[in-house]
Amino acid sequence: MPDPHWTIPVARWSSWPAAASAAPDIGFIEPIVRRRLSTLSRVALKVAHDCVGADEARVVFASRHGELRRTTDILRAISSGEPVSPTAFSLSVLNAMTGVFGIARGDRSAASAISAGPETLGYALLEAYAQFATQPASPVLLVYADEPADPAYGTIEDEVQGGAIAILLSSEGALGHLVCARSSAVASDTARAVGQRDPGPTAETSVAPGHSAATGATCAAQPPDTAEAETRFATQSQALLHCLETGKPAAWQGAGAVWHWGWHDCAA
Repeated sequence: MPDPHWTIPVARWSSWPAAASAAPDIGFIEPIVRRRLSTLSRVALKVAHDCVGADEARVVFASRHGELRRTTDILRAISSGEPVSPTAFSLSVLNAMTGVFGIARGDRSAASAISAGPETLGYALLEAYAQFATQPASPVLLVYADEPADPAYGTIEDEVQGGAIAILLSSEGALGHLVCARSSAVASDTARAVGQRDPGPTAETSVAPGHSAATGATCAAQPPDTAEAETRFATQSQALLHCLETGKPAAWQGAGAVWHWGWHDCAA
């Protein structure tokens, strides 16, 4: 079976780094709801709102751990014999952000939530592409937000960095195309051995708080430039952000698989 690869049109994208000192502005959420939200939901709602505005869009939310910290607090309360808040329980599910977002915007569009271990972001991009391909006239909003698990769980392999990314898939006003691919680690290492350079798995990328982009250009997708060297990163989110910010190819390697991302600008 050939390795999957696909291309998605990006109309807007936004990011919020875990290291940001300022709190995200989510004034579009009612205060009574806003004060009950976790940091994870706040950053997810921030980047989602920056990308989609008032337009209707299907939502794909992705997170490896989701509201695990809130769930852990609930379990600790139960263990201590303390009462559990119904609100805390309702906001502990993986798709809590999509419900809050849809209610706040009055948008009844379909929403789904995905968790797939360290490969969560890559598979979320595949799900967003699949949904968009079935109905290209209807935009799809991909929202990825994560944070490291509670220290109570010990060391976690390929732990997430944290932060949030949102991408609006739409053919109208696309600023460029994101080329995505997943290959076996063996095949990828062979390709690198015969000509591709790799600066190393711990390369870093910095993201300005609230960074976002949008344009009104249109273009057609093109195949990726496999001759250009790709930089490998410690997490999928770092690799994807590097590609979005610089237009340069980036990759992340997990257990037995390598995820690749490339970018093609649209002509103005």
